[in-house]
Amino acid sequence: MDPEKGLAKEAVLWEPAEGGKVRCHLCAHRCLIAEGRTGFCAVRKNDDGRLFSMNYHRVCAANADPIEKKPLFHFQPGSRSFSIAAPGCNFRCEFCQNWQISQVSLEAGELYGRSIRPKDIVDSAVHGHCRSLAYTYTEPTIFMELAADCAVLAREKGLSNVFVSNGYLTAEAVDFVRPWLDGINVDLKSFRDAYYRGLCKAHLEPVLETCRRLVRETDIWVELTTLIVPGQNDSDAELRDIATFIARDLGRHVPWHISRFYPQFQMDDIPPTPEGTLERAYDIGKEAGLYYVYIGNLPGGRAESTFCPSCGAMVIERVGYTVRKNLIDDGRCPQCGAEIHGFGL
Repeated sequence: MDPEKGLAKEAVLWEPAEGGKVRCHLCAHRCLIAEGRTGFCAVRKNDDGRLFSMNYHRVCAANADPIEKKPLFHFQPGSRSFSIAAPGCNFRCEFCQNWQISQVSLEAGELYGRSIRPKDIVDSAVHGHCRSLAYTYTEPTIFMELAADCAVLAREKGLSNVFVSNGYLTAEAVDFVRPWLDGINVDLKSFRDAYYRGLCKAHLEPVLETCRRLVRETDIWVELTTLIVPGQNDSDAELRDIATFIARDLGRHVPWHISRFYPQFQMDDIPPTPEGTLERAYDIGKEAGLYYVYIGNLPGGRAESTFCPSCGAMVIERVGYTVRKNLIDDGRCPQCGAEIHGFGL
């Protein structure tokens, strides 16, 4: 083991391969990693024929956030979620909004962060009056070992666990999180493989398959987010494809968050998403039959609150990440009694 031995933990979901290589089965890249090298995420390393997580003891962010910031609007609304991250990512999004911590292992060639015991993380969540732990800011898949250890302890304390993820999980990874993951927001960044290949260095289909698997094979609550980047994924045709996929393959009850782009990282020369584009996307989502469509990064807009899909009554009033009113009664609309999906969790 190299000098980082004290800051590494043996990884989950891998197997040995010929010639001292290892095969990682955590994300859809399924990296074949040679001795002394790391996978695409830059934080999982082959050392002497064993795969190690190099970011287990490198917590780079820890904050109590509104659950709405994830965004999860149908999961414990109005609650606080203790949010943690470790550096690295299995995508290379040119528009990354957290590039300082997600891409730092590539840019700087080293991992930043400090060691925090899972017990201390969970205790901080309890003391902060949080109802859940969120694994977020970077891609939680690539710090799965830390997430799993925290999640088991969180469950023992009566806390829930949520991911904010790019959805590039393997079937094995979905099975791995099923016992302890309660909710997830998946970034469905585009409905074009060329977009994923060009701007994220990944592929579309594994993300779609993860979404299908989560909804059809698990009890994990699922919401989706699409960041609308001007000139990249904002055509009516593509937005309609996304909305149709959600309605047809996942269910009309799955919330879709349409998020406004702001210039970031390597795409700092592109202007913010026009409000009209976000409004058009909202209309497309509703035309596709989606019950719940939200517009994010546009405070004060018409699509922050939750409305009953049956009678149209406002059941949760939001401004930004703040819940002003929650009128849902035992998971149902107080006006007509229709189910408001997710709130029974």
